Amino acid sequence: MFNTALRIVNKVPDAEDVLQDSFIDAFMQLKAFENRSTFGAWLKQIVVFKSIALLKRQRMNFVDVEMIGELPEENEIDEAEIFYTADMIKQTIQQLPDGYRTVLSLYLFEGYDHEEISEILGVAQSTVRSQYIRAKQKLLQLLKKGEVYEQ
Repeated sequence: MFNTALRIVNKVPDAEDVLQDSFIDAFMQLKAFENRSTFGAWLKQIVVFKSIALLKRQRMNFVDVEMIGELPEENEIDEAEIFYTADMIKQTIQQLPDGYRTVLSLYLFEGYDHEEISEILGVAQSTVRSQYIRAKQKLLQLLKKGEVYEQ
């Protein structure tokens, strides 16, 4: 649960706060748990929503598709040419802007689809798709340039 929060909020103190708030909410609302899923899945959903709420309070902005213009092709960077360690990728993901990092984390690591992410974030599916494509491109671009900084 901590890793889920950290991938979204990107700061250890914020992730710790989210985790604490999530556990408190989960135990306060234990009567609302209806066994439609596992307790872990229910708690993870609370962690994700709390993480997103924190980012929204901190003014995470998603760029609307209509404001962007034409999306570049998704396969502009040849991913097969790039080989990196998990740590390097993790550090680079932490450098992405909040919107990119959140959508990428929810899609790749947490297993949500674009429609679910759209509902969680309260934005259009087209915005989620464009953020995902741009996040992937930015990640590959940073990896290719070797712009990995220790945090």
